[in-house]
Amino acid sequence: MLMLSHVANFADRQKLQLQLQKHLKRLNKPPIKAIRSPDGDIIDCVHIYHQPAFDHPFLKDHKIQARPSFHPEGLFGENKMSMGSKERSNPITQLWHMNGKCPEDTIPIRRTKKEDVLRASSVKRYGKKKHRSLPKPRSADPDLINESGHQHAIAYVEGDKYYGAKATINVWEPRIQQPNEFSLSQIWVLGGSFGEDLNSIEAGWQVSPDLYGDNNTRLFTYWTDPKEGHWWMQFGNDYVLGYWPSFLFSYLGESASMIEWGGEVVNSEADGKHTSTEMGSGRFPEEGFGKSSYFRNIQVVDSSNNLKAPKDVGTFTEQSNCYDVQTGSNGDWGRYFYYGGPGRNPNCP
Repeated sequence: MLMLSHVANFADRQKLQLQLQKHLKRLNKPPIKAIRSPDGDIIDCVHIYHQPAFDHPFLKDHKIQARPSFHPEGLFGENKMSMGSKERSNPITQLWHMNGKCPEDTIPIRRTKKEDVLRASSVKRYGKKKHRSLPKPRSADPDLINESGHQHAIAYVEGDKYYGAKATINVWEPRIQQPNEFSLSQIWVLGGSFGEDLNSIEAGWQVSPDLYGDNNTRLFTYWTDPKEGHWWMQFGNDYVLGYWPSFLFSYLGESASMIEWGGEVVNSEADGKHTSTEMGSGRFPEEGFGKSSYFRNIQVVDSSNNLKAPKDVGTFTEQSNCYDVQTGSNGDWGRYFYYGGPGRNPNCP
């Protein structure tokens, strides 16, 4: 029996190794150049047409559009010209740039390592959100909170057609209690209903030890399944990072029905207890500038392709004694809100 058990375990390990190798080969495309970052990451410079997105069957013959053919009015403030037409005044530097840059016609992709995949609950679950959860502003049922483990503190708009969203987000490095928890701040662009047919595009920053193997704050994007129909992602005035073709979506093909801005954490504590994983800066909104995390100059793109301050901004949080949100407006920051919190505290045991 011991011999049979040993053989079975060996076969299982071999099967897992084969799954790992196959998965890593699918994720890590052959690079033209590889750069080792001082923090241990390996950055692969992959030809733009060999990036993993082209594994999607709908993108098989897709021709990449390098830049949007138009920008929403008001995107560049008084300067109506795209910064792509002149030299970038504030180039973004990343740690791996210390050891090189990617050549033209390639894109930088962080290489997925064996250890990254093994931290997931299974090979197939790697890189996917656990217990898919989206903030539902009209639902604060405590049973739903405990079931999903996700908690939010957001501002939102709904009831119109939205063709884009924008915000300035300050960046923090929240403490994470358990490696399988995360803390993020992002923009949600939503279409459809809060069920199996919901489409979402999400982008922002997050700390996720389970996904990345460290506690560093990283830019991320996530998505499920308006003139040229693509959803573009732009960072600052200078950097167009890419786009999601509209034909990938059933409910975001033309416009979104809801926009959300804010934070999300996952609470893995059981029996009604609460994690001490922080959202935002880990401070409550009332502590204000310099202490609390914020989104400022939140805007939406309307059907006339104009960026404008949203009307009737609502707020939502499942447990305000753990994480909260407060909105405001002024001449410099436009529409803004402070959000976040420490998680477990005397009022949130």
